[in-house]
Amino acid sequence: MTKIIDEQSPMEETKVEWGETPADHYGYASDEERLNKRGMDDWEMVEHIPESQRRVPKWFYAVIAGVLMVAFGLSLPFWGDRPDHARPWFTIGHLYAVLYFIVAFAFIFFMVNLYGSDRGGRLDSDPEHDDIDMPGHGGGEK
Repeated sequence: MTKIIDEQSPMEETKVEWGETPADHYGYASDEERLNKRGMDDWEMVEHIPESQRRVPKWFYAVIAGVLMVAFGLSLPFWGDRPDHARPWFTIGHLYAVLYFIVAFAFIFFMVNLYGSDRGGRLDSDPEHDDIDMPGHGGGEK
């Protein structure tokens, strides 16, 4: 059994601060090649997402509403009833389903609109205030 040893020089450690691109473009020939092959870094993505971006498209709301109407329609006592066993039109299960949908929608809507907004306290791309848990990653250098 032979041992193959790679004669390349060991990789050097790269230390890049938030918001900085290294001079060697992470080993690529240019920044354009890095973006095409590797994609954006986290800080680049955060800074390129505008605050005014729409979170959820309107057609998605329409699809959810349509699915809920079909589900409610299928729960009505028109399908699969036996002649001697009548089902009620509304049950406590319908109320639980509506309550579940309202709570889930409110939670998801709140979480989607909170993150990265000024209502969350600080924007992700805010360079003015430094993070407490990540010193040195912001504009408030001391």
